[in-house]
Amino acid sequence: MGTEPAPAPLSQLPDSIDGVIQRMKQLDAELDARDGVAAFNRMYLRVTELVGSKLIDGFFQDTAFIERMDVIFADLFFRNVDAAKAGRPVNPAWQPLIDARRRGAAIWPIQFAFAGMTAHIGHDLALAVILACEERHTKPNTPPVHADYQKVNQLLSQVEAEVRAAFEPELLKLATTDAEALKHLLASFSMEAARDAAWIAVQGLWAQKKEPFAIPGFELSCQALAASVGLTAQALLALVAPVAPPNA
Repeated sequence: MGTEPAPAPLSQLPDSIDGVIQRMKQLDAELDARDGVAAFNRMYLRVTELVGSKLIDGFFQDTAFIERMDVIFADLFFRNVDAAKAGRPVNPAWQPLIDARRRGAAIWPIQFAFAGMTAHIGHDLALAVILACEERHTKPNTPPVHADYQKVNQLLSQVEAEVRAAFEPELLKLATTDAEALKHLLASFSMEAARDAAWIAVQGLWAQKKEPFAIPGFELSCQALAASVGLTAQALLALVAPVAPPNA
C-alpha cells in the first residue's frame, strides 16, 4: 500500500459533492440490491446528501474545506470499488467487505453497511483529513477543522439511528436467540466512536508524516491501520443469524 490510501484511480473521480452523489446513485442503479457494496453505498449516500444540504445553510464554519475533504473521502471508496470491479487488489481495510459482498443471502444488509462504514471511517477518513489539510495548506489542529469534523458526527449519528430503526422490524422476524446474537454483534459498532478513533489516527499519522525522515514509519502505520480496521470489519460480517427472505 505504501503511502497510497487506496488503489490508483481507474476512472474519472468526482470533484464536487454533487458529483459524488451522482456517482453513488449510479452505483445504486448498477449493483444488485443484495450486494454488500450496494448496502453500504445506500447508507453512505444518505450521509453525503445530508452533508451536501448542510454546506449551504451555514452549518459548517469552513464549507470549502468540508466539501473538499468529503470529496477526497468518497473518492477513496470509489477507487476501491473500481479496483474490485477490475479484479485488482483493494486496500486491506476494504478486503472483507469486497470478499463477502456476494453473500447477501447469508449476511444482513445492515452488517454490510456497518462493515463498510468501519472500513471507510476507520481507515479512509484519517487519510482524507490529512490529504485535505495538505492540499489546503492547513493542519488538523487549525480551527475550524476539528470543530467542523465534529459537526459531521451529528449527521452520522442521525443516519445511524435511522438505519437501526429501519432494521428493528427485521429483528422481529427472527427467533429470540438469533435476534439477540445479531443485536449483540451490531452493538459493537458506533459511527461516533469510529470517528473519534479516526481523529486519534489523524493526530498520530500527521505527526509522523511531518517529521523529517519519518516516511517509513508513516507507511508502516498506514499498513497497520488498514490491517486492524480490516479485522474489525471482518468481525461485523460474521454469520450470526439467518437472513429473512425478501418480503417475508
